[in-house]
Amino acid sequence: MSKSNEIKITGHVQELVANPSPLGLLGLAIVTLVASSAKLGITEGTAYIIPWALFLGASAQFLAGILDYKHNNTFGATAFCGYGFFWFAMAFSWMISAGLWGNGVAYDARQMGFAFLGYFIFTVYMTIGAMGANKVLFIIFFLIDLLFLGLFMSTIGWVSSASTIHAFHMLAAYAEFGIAMFSFYGSAATVLNTHYGITVLPVGAPFGPWTKAAQAAKAA
Repeated sequence: MSKSNEIKITGHVQELVANPSPLGLLGLAIVTLVASSAKLGITEGTAYIIPWALFLGASAQFLAGILDYKHNNTFGATAFCGYGFFWFAMAFSWMISAGLWGNGVAYDARQMGFAFLGYFIFTVYMTIGAMGANKVLFIIFFLIDLLFLGLFMSTIGWVSSASTIHAFHMLAAYAEFGIAMFSFYGSAATVLNTHYGITVLPVGAPFGPWTKAAQAAKAA
């Protein structure tokens, strides 16, 4: 083939993808609302939380994360995929503890505590990243910090006092309910603001020293 007949590709094709954040936040809102009802003592058991964990908490967030990769959004992709995998793992853990999966398999609940600790560490640095997005997202991540703090401290076995364990459990419960409410708001704000092209629901501007430094670097 002559050089004149060769097709030279000098760029790339960008696939148009809508903002997946409202779907991911909706998934987070639904699953935390249902799960917090059990922690708050309003409902009992985890059997009916499992479907919402699999399809909303896990699948919806994971799909949003994959689509954020197409947006070249490292922060959003890591957050949604990371928490999506968390809810997949939680669903399977509840299946094991309920005897629905691996019936009769012995397990140590403190191992779940270390998983919560790992996600607490993950969420701390993601909270720093959320400062560069908007204030609503920062509040969501801050509440997730409190959720995992309460979960790992009440599960990992570092405290023995029943009252202290209960206090950390309730911290997790109220934080999870707060996550649901702010996630609903964040999802609604992104949908409506994008749909109308104006600010219907404010989410707050990015803030913090790293945000200012990044803005200064871009302006230079």
